[in-house]
Amino acid sequence: MPGMKHERLYLAPVAGVDEAGRGPLAGPVVAAAVILPERGVPRGIDDSKKLSATERARLCGRLLDCAIVGVGIVEAEEIDTLNIYWATMKAMTVAVDQLAATLGCAPGHVLVDGNRLPRWGYAATPIVGGDALSRSIAAASIVAKHTRDTIMIRHHESYPHYNWASNKGYGCATHRRALVEHGPSPLHRRSFAPVAQTVLPL
Repeated sequence: MPGMKHERLYLAPVAGVDEAGRGPLAGPVVAAAVILPERGVPRGIDDSKKLSATERARLCGRLLDCAIVGVGIVEAEEIDTLNIYWATMKAMTVAVDQLAATLGCAPGHVLVDGNRLPRWGYAATPIVGGDALSRSIAAASIVAKHTRDTIMIRHHESYPHYNWASNKGYGCATHRRALVEHGPSPLHRRSFAPVAQTVLPL
């Protein structure tokens, strides 16, 4: 389980940052920034990929109640304009800016999952595999993943033939077949090759 070793190395309060949704063919990329409380941290915080949807929903609710949280969302149209890398960097920046506004000042340090940092003015450290090492980053991964999944489930109601309630916009075979049959929706990332191609390999 991720611990607080990395958080203790830096000036408090330390925020963890992670994103969800770099790979899907549709929908936004979402980033979250989380500062955990000194006491009352929910049990079971782990890399969001290791948790069930039910556990993520429960923990996300608890984190929104007890932690300082910022969320950044960059939609598909802007992903196509910026490219997915810079869109992810923007989502992370928006998340930390929102967290800082709630906090009333910049966090003492920011821990970011991965090996790259946005171009921002925050003191920060990238940590490869951080969602498995840092509890703050793991918490951010839960908030980002649950937030994005909730968005895609809501969009499923308008575009049910893509089955986003199940695949969350990722390019599984059923999604790609629906893309061939119905064409791209306004929520598809048209710069991504499987969407841009006229005939898609199944």
